[in-house]
Amino acid sequence: MSTAKKEPKQPAAMPSAAPVEPGQAPDALEAMLAQALSSRGAAQPAAEKPPVDEQRCGLIAIVGKPNVGKSTLLNALVGQKVSITSRKAQTTRHRITGMRTVKSTQYVFVDTPGFQTRHGNALNRSLNRTVVGAVNDVDLIVFVVEAGQFNLADAKVLALLPEKTPAILLANKFDLIHRRAEIAPWLRSMQERHNFAEFVPMSANNAKDIERLFGICEKYLPVQPWMYGADELTDRSDRFMAAEIIREKLFRLTGDELPYTSTVVIDQYEEEGNLRKIAATIIVERDGHKGMIIGEKGEKLKRIGTEARHELETLTGGKVFLEIWVKVRSGWADDEARVKTFGYE
Repeated sequence: MSTAKKEPKQPAAMPSAAPVEPGQAPDALEAMLAQALSSRGAAQPAAEKPPVDEQRCGLIAIVGKPNVGKSTLLNALVGQKVSITSRKAQTTRHRITGMRTVKSTQYVFVDTPGFQTRHGNALNRSLNRTVVGAVNDVDLIVFVVEAGQFNLADAKVLALLPEKTPAILLANKFDLIHRRAEIAPWLRSMQERHNFAEFVPMSANNAKDIERLFGICEKYLPVQPWMYGADELTDRSDRFMAAEIIREKLFRLTGDELPYTSTVVIDQYEEEGNLRKIAATIIVERDGHKGMIIGEKGEKLKRIGTEARHELETLTGGKVFLEIWVKVRSGWADDEARVKTFGYE
């Protein structure tokens, strides 16, 4: 939602951790870990603003397996919700771009779907193409993993990272690691898997960690003019955000019972002064799914609509009239043409 925001305070810069080659001596890895930990939350002198002709701007892909916290991270970096979140896997299905301009540097973050390995249908093939396209078209990659964890799903994403693009290993949920000795062997194994430029232990819910990440990413962005206006937060339209917010409420209120193939299509989006009239359709594959969403006496669908409307009114700053229907489209997720019709790349 391209809402004007007050220019954020310049984040503190973090001393750069030296690149570590795979197989490097353990003491070098220990130094890398010690440096990352010692600078976590540390205050650094504010850098002077470069002249206009030295503006920095670049694309930063946020990648990782499903449900690792990519969308939460993007929203924290942008300072406003631009990517929906839920505990359900495959919540993010599009390449979501969020921007944040801090003094002379514009960060263009690209949130990607989690790389899909469980289902080979047309929808998942579309999501995976989005991930592959993103990592090959950016200046920097932020590879998000849960601190101390690495499994086959993580490995599938890691295998996609091109060697030519610098990558940061972001260990999310680091606040759950209580002893440094628990993370050092893990860091060593991760560095053997890929030549990460830096290691960043953090929590996406920690404001100081978010500020520190700006300083880390800045030096990898080229000196070039900004791509967007200083107050822009996303390149996605209000219509797109409406569909995403409804889908988020759908997933959150139905939980794991509802199959991941459900989606939302906006049939009408009209603005009349401070009022927005929105008509949307929730698409499911089976009649049973339709009944699950509508609920007894329509209570579940009513709640989905109410929560979506409230959030849309907060984002748009105006009144919203929202109507939602539920329709069955059997097999749509494995139909290439219909997947494209519903807005997937």
